Amino acid sequence: MADLDDGICKKYIRMITNIVILSLIICISLAFWILSMTASTYYGNLQPISPWRWLFSIVVPVLLMLNGFKKKSLDHSGAVGGLVVGFILSVANFSFFTSMVMFYFSSSKLTKWKGEEKKRIDSEYKEGGQRNWLQVFCNGAVPTELALLYMIENGPGEIPIDFSKQHTASWMCLSLLAALCSCAGDTWSSEVATVLSKSPPRLITTWEKVPVGTNGGVTIVGLIASLLGGTFVGLTYFLTQLICVNDLDLSAPQWPIIAFGGVAGLLGSLLDSYLGATMQFSGLDKSTGLVVNSPTKEVKHISGKPILDNNAVNLFSSVLVALLLPTAAWGFWPRE
Repeated sequence: MADLDDGICKKYIRMITNIVILSLIICISLAFWILSMTASTYYGNLQPISPWRWLFSIVVPVLLMLNGFKKKSLDHSGAVGGLVVGFILSVANFSFFTSMVMFYFSSSKLTKWKGEEKKRIDSEYKEGGQRNWLQVFCNGAVPTELALLYMIENGPGEIPIDFSKQHTASWMCLSLLAALCSCAGDTWSSEVATVLSKSPPRLITTWEKVPVGTNGGVTIVGLIASLLGGTFVGLTYFLTQLICVNDLDLSAPQWPIIAFGGVAGLLGSLLDSYLGATMQFSGLDKSTGLVVNSPTKEVKHISGKPILDNNAVNLFSSVLVALLLPTAAWGFWPRE
């Protein structure tokens, strides 16, 4: 009877917590909308957030995060973090939001794909690939910050990528896209190559064969998957541009967004592998035969040093890609 009462209490506490969190998010987002209206009135050159955009940015992320929490793609903290990221990205630019959503859904599906097989290989595999707030932060922090800077520079709304007309805003858009494609490329590579690659991975720094699951190990299948992952997110951004942006015929061509996404996915995966091979510990646990990320007496060292964990590696690689690729793209992007 006591166990039943404890279970009921925990359910009530969880329900009340969800209600409080949702109320806070609505209040904060409403304050954000009022602030944008005030700023647009005061400065005159900033576009305010429309009520429909604000409503969409509340309702749709909430529904998506509830679905993710129900399907165990996110834990409680991950769902709250996803709400914040989803709200800011959808307020800023629908192309940002759809790219993030497609990255999230594709990554969740691939993480759950052949989960039983991955569980036998990966010592840190979580049932259902459930993500927490830290993983959401490491994948979403760079895009969220760039979305806020984009709104300060350009205001909320969709714009064409055109360096000749809106250089700074275009750079921010591509930087945000590069960060998302980098994370998508790394996730697709890890989840697909683990179960589909017929040949053992090779360490990116020495090209020696290493066990499956070693940080910094690369395969041809993984590199192709990273290219496809980035291309998929880039294609999502491009299609959203076609739907949401007016007068695209008066701006620079937008098709390079797709190729840019593919390059960002591949480069992000390579950088992630290099950082993983040098700054992330990998060792073979003799008792289980699995690759682990923590050095102990019973673990044989394979590569790397225990400086960064997987989340930090993901964050650093996305930051580097977000900084490097838009600058390079500026030189090659077609002009009107």
